[in-house]
Order: sequence, then C-alpha cells, then structure tokens
Amino acid sequence: KMYGTIGIFKIQPGNEEAAASHFNSWWSDRAPKVKGAIAGSVHRNGANPSEFILSVVFDSKDTYEANAADPEQEKWYQGLRAFLAADPRWMDGDVLGCIHV
Repeated sequence: KMYGTIGIFKIQPGNEEAAASHFNSWWSDRAPKVKGAIAGSVHRNGANPSEFILSVVFDSKDTYEANAADPEQEKWYQGLRAFLAADPRWMDGDVLGCIHV
C-alpha cells in the first residue's frame, strides 16, 4: 500500500524561488539514494503565493518512515527550514491513488 505526506509551508517573503528549487532538488540529490520514492509535487497557492503545498508518495509506509528517519533527510529538511516563516503543517497517510500520465 502506498504511503505519503502532504505539507503546507509558509515561505519567508523573497525566498519562494529558492524554496521551490530546494524542493525540486530533492529528486536529483536525495531520490537516487532513497528506496521507495514514487512521486512528488510542489504547488504554489494561487490565493497566497508565499504558501506552498507539497505532496510526496512512497511505495510503502516502511520506505516512507525509513526516509523520514534518515539523518540525510533531516539535513535536507533543515536546509528547507531556513526558507520557512514557520514550521510546516504535515498530514501523513495512505495514498489511495497516484496517477502518472
């Protein structure tokens, strides 16, 4: 069963492009070393351009939790946290559908 998270992020004004680049760099820098990562997306809230919404899908809860516990993931997150105005809001859970066209 697929598993993942949705995060809602308040970006510090002026750091939107840097934060988007950091999010996207996960797939080139971290993903090759992370088992089970399937998909991810980053959205900018049209009504609030400094709010980003992240979605990440893993092939199982086990691979998701292994990544979350990896010190390299924590290091990546701390790099992201520098761009944020507040701690993000997270919602972890089963992924009921993940479609790629």
